[in-house]
Amino acid sequence: MPDLGGAITAIGCVVGVVVLFLLVVASAAIRIVQEYERGVIFRLGRLIGAKGPGFFLIIPFIDRMVKVDLRVVTLDIPAQECITHDNVTLKVNAVAYFRVIQPADAIVQVEDFRRATFQIAQTSLRNVIGQCELDELLAHREKINARLQQIIDEQTEPWGVKVSIVEVKDVELPQTMQRAMAKQAEAEREKRAKIIHAEGESLAAKTLAEAAQTIGRVPSAIQLRYLQTLTEIATEKNSTIIFPVPVEFLRGLAGLLERMEKVEGEQG
Repeated sequence: MPDLGGAITAIGCVVGVVVLFLLVVASAAIRIVQEYERGVIFRLGRLIGAKGPGFFLIIPFIDRMVKVDLRVVTLDIPAQECITHDNVTLKVNAVAYFRVIQPADAIVQVEDFRRATFQIAQTSLRNVIGQCELDELLAHREKINARLQQIIDEQTEPWGVKVSIVEVKDVELPQTMQRAMAKQAEAEREKRAKIIHAEGESLAAKTLAEAAQTIGRVPSAIQLRYLQTLTEIATEKNSTIIFPVPVEFLRGLAGLLERMEKVEGEQG
């Protein structure tokens, strides 16, 4: 009986060890990756491919899996001191959005695709700003963003990384340049104001000339304008207006008196 009990105990220990070994192997073989992840499998150092999402098995102690996140990554590019093509020193920062589209290339072709993309974005930002002038940077930022996106995306494409958007956020100008631009804007506004004033004066002169021609063709028009002016003055202000007798009325009255004198002379 003691020998049988020892045998059962030994068998139990062996079974326990086997079960524990199977559990360890199963835990090493079972892999689960999320919907936004992929598992890149290496078998004895050789690339097998990417698997996932969901549940799958690998060969324990032979296969090795590296997880890769496929979600869009927001990369903040810190302020870079750049010199534009017209020799203006300024600081520019930007933001880039990228994601992995080829998980195997992102692991095999580059050591750290995040750090490599960050370095490429920094250098490309300085290069692009150095090729454009300040006015182009301020007025046509969309073109610069598109150029940056194209350059960075071309360099990260072999790594399986797709750069979708690059945006220049802030452009910090020196104080002297800010004052110069403010003076330029003020001068431009004064120029436009003078041009508008000159155009108004020219239009007013043309209108007055046309009015003078109309009055010259119709003498009674000056009397109508005269009466209209008196009406406006009386409406706006309480004042006493001396209404002179029009010259035409005096001339008509003088002609009437002369005719009356002629008639009386003929009768006498």
